[in-house]
Amino acid sequence: MTLHWKLVIDAIDPHAQADFWAEALGYLIEDNSALIEEVLRSGAAPESATVESHGRRAWRDLAAVRHPDDPYEQKSGTGLGRRLLFQRVPEPKTVKNRLHLDVHTAPGQRDAEVARLARLGAGVLRTVEVPGGSWQILLDPESNEFCVH
Repeated sequence: MTLHWKLVIDAIDPHAQADFWAEALGYLIEDNSALIEEVLRSGAAPESATVESHGRRAWRDLAAVRHPDDPYEQKSGTGLGRRLLFQRVPEPKTVKNRLHLDVHTAPGQRDAEVARLARLGAGVLRTVEVPGGSWQILLDPESNEFCVH
């Protein structure tokens, strides 16, 4: 049996993180507005649990991005494949990630991709050169490390 999973990333601003990673990866920001409206109508959540993002209602403390080719649940807008979920936490990141994303570019395109990601708000930390290859370590807008190969 295979399991369905998603990567959950703590964030101070989940919507800004979702915007960055959607643009960085070519993913779609999930549209959960229909589900949110249903939950609000039922009284199961207060309006204060929502914000407007991209012209639609979204959860204040959660934002997700999904691969555009993967299936998703029509009713909720929730991705059922490759998916990143950003959840609001009160504290900023303080230590090195124990888990990170590797972004793989087409051959010869790493420098151009690093430059594009920097324009989106990533910071360039350093280049790693080892006998098996090289990559660059970047920081997303909330200082989470990720690698570009």
